Amino acid sequence: MSPHAPLIIDIAGLALSKTDKRRLKHPLTGGIILFARNWENRAQLKALCHDIKKVRADLLICVDHEGGRVQRFKTDGFTHLPPMRALGELWLKDAMAATNAATACGYVLGAELRSCGVDFSFTPVLDLDFGESSIIGDRAFARDPRVVGLLAKSLMHGLLQSGMANCGKHFPGHGFVKADSHTDIPVDKRSLKAILADDAAPYDWLNTTLTSVMPAHVIYPKVDARPAGFSEKWLTYILRGQLGFGGAIFSDDLSMAGARLIDGKEVSYTEAAVTALNAGCDMVLLCNQSVDGGEAVDELLNGMAEAQLEGRWEPLESSELRRLDLLPVIPAHGWDDLMVHPAYMHAMGLIP
Repeated sequence: MSPHAPLIIDIAGLALSKTDKRRLKHPLTGGIILFARNWENRAQLKALCHDIKKVRADLLICVDHEGGRVQRFKTDGFTHLPPMRALGELWLKDAMAATNAATACGYVLGAELRSCGVDFSFTPVLDLDFGESSIIGDRAFARDPRVVGLLAKSLMHGLLQSGMANCGKHFPGHGFVKADSHTDIPVDKRSLKAILADDAAPYDWLNTTLTSVMPAHVIYPKVDARPAGFSEKWLTYILRGQLGFGGAIFSDDLSMAGARLIDGKEVSYTEAAVTALNAGCDMVLLCNQSVDGGEAVDELLNGMAEAQLEGRWEPLESSELRRLDLLPVIPAHGWDDLMVHPAYMHAMGLIP
């Protein structure tokens, strides 16, 4: 088996440049995350994904595609999926209809992406809707962790039917804090007991269904001084040990403000990545750094290779197996076949 490739990076444009291909060939690159700037239409997206797989077939092609305001591809036939709050609101009227609608959303989301060559979406959001967080807001299903758990499980069932893995985020919960971790470092001062009983409960209940988890760039000072994504206590002892989670752990974007301050000091991307991996992450994301030449991407690739040689982090076979387990194994339907497929047509009729 090849050594573990923990880095998920991005590209600037609609097609791969020579520089992109060089970065994707790097042995520490394990995947690519796509954004709206990488989208023109379905034909272009399919060609781009094909070219990525030509570089290396095992690269995981990811996207943030949740529905509502977080959906990167919205034109050329892609279904506009509702925000998850719409499913929570439906639950209040008819719980069984809401679970069916959630499964339908998951299936349509996964099947449409896969027909264009995308492997994986960072969804569902398991944060609770406390009505406080501007960055989470209607991305959350509900305030009640039981409703969140059941609707998320239904959505993940739909993803599974399409052949796609899933990612619960943002562990142990981003919904209670007001600050946006893209620009600030949110602090949640509640006790571990309170968080486990409420926000983190879906991670416990879904530990047989979740295939990956993304921790929050939030500090919970009653538990650890480090943000959850850099905390061995949160990732190794609580998420894996106490809550029994065995899947892959992704860091959130290392370029976010919440990722750049560890133990009170500003750190480089390489230091942040090494800290995240040593805390228990299997993979780390560096987003939106390929634009303007991508010096930060090369800095991370070179820095991580150097850190590995120096023994500051160690590639784990278990991490590589978790990464490979996220790749789809069942064949995807072509777009035209998908449009007339009975399961797809049925699902489309259930989406609110």
